[in-house]
Parts: sequence; C-alpha cells; structure tokens
Amino acid sequence: MKIKKYDNEEMWLEDRKCKITGTKLKNLIVKRGTQNKIGFYELIADRIAKERTEEDPMERGKRLEKEAIEKFTKETGIKMITDLVMWQRDDDDNIASSPDGYTEDLTEALEIKCLSSANHIKAFLTKKIPSEYEEQVIQYFIVNDDLKKLYIGFYDPRIFSKDFFYLEINREDIENKIFEYLELEKQILAEVNRIVNELTF
Repeated sequence: MKIKKYDNEEMWLEDRKCKITGTKLKNLIVKRGTQNKIGFYELIADRIAKERTEEDPMERGKRLEKEAIEKFTKETGIKMITDLVMWQRDDDDNIASSPDGYTEDLTEALEIKCLSSANHIKAFLTKKIPSEYEEQVIQYFIVNDDLKKLYIGFYDPRIFSKDFFYLEINREDIENKIFEYLELEKQILAEVNRIVNELTF
C-alpha cells in the first residue's frame, strides 16, 4: 500500500475526484440488476469534464437553455418557436405542459435538459431519458394530440467532447402510456374538483 501526503486540503480534494474512495463506493456497487449506478458516470465526468461549479440546477438550466436550443437548430436544421408559453388540453386546461421549443405546425417539440456532468454522460452512453423525466415526456403528448415527435436535448458545456446531443421520442412508441396517463390525470382532477367543491360550499 502507498501513502500519499498532501500540503493542503485543496490538492487532497482534487486528487480524490477521479478515484474510488470509501465514500464513493456505495454509488458504484450494483447490488440488484446490472445497470451502472451514478457513481460510475461521476468517475467519468471527473476525468473529462471541465471544472464543476456549484450552481442551482434550475438557474443553470435557464442560463444555458438558449445556447442549447441554438445548438439543436444548428445540428438538425429544425427551427423552433421559443416563446414563453404553456400548452393546455382543449378539453381540460388543467392538463398542461410548457415546451422549451416547438415547430409552427405543433407536430414537433423540444425539451432541454442541462444536467450534472455525470447524468449528462449517463444519458449519452445509455441513450435513455433519465427516469425522473419520463412523465414529463409523456405529458407533452398528453397535452398536444398533434405532437408526433419530441426531442430531448442534453447540454453540458463542461463536457468538451460531447457537450450537446439529443434523443427522439415518437408518439407511436409510447401510445399506451399516453392514453393510460391521460385517464389517470382525468380521474385525479375529478377527485380534486370533488374535494374542492366539498370544502368551499
């Protein structure tokens, strides 16, 4: 075993970044299934990402969204309307979605994600939308019956080698879930309305 000494904590912290330490092990060991845990992608990010800065994820997303949309347009040639809007279902305006971009004919839309470097790399390597955004994706199609395709753009300028990429979701691939979730939303809203009426009259 080697023992490495450091002159200061800053050097110690920097050197820890790319190594598996006891603290990181729990985020690496897979006990069930075969999918890599987030610690695996953090190790990759530590080695290839530009230095990370502490920033509120929502603020970071807002700050980088315009850049990401420009990258999407440059890469695809698809022009998106980026007005600040909310889509609402014709039959119930309580069922809504806020697109980051959409085409004039409303058949295509864009959602931008500016994730942590580890999650950005994970999405790129797995070619899967992070599970916490699955319902958000489905909601686009629930709200807009004309939507045929949703693009999810991932942008992280700290990853020089692959700062931007996108995934495509087609309506026909998730048709069953769209119908199922719409019915659930209608049931939930009916129950909310019933309780609100009970409590206010």
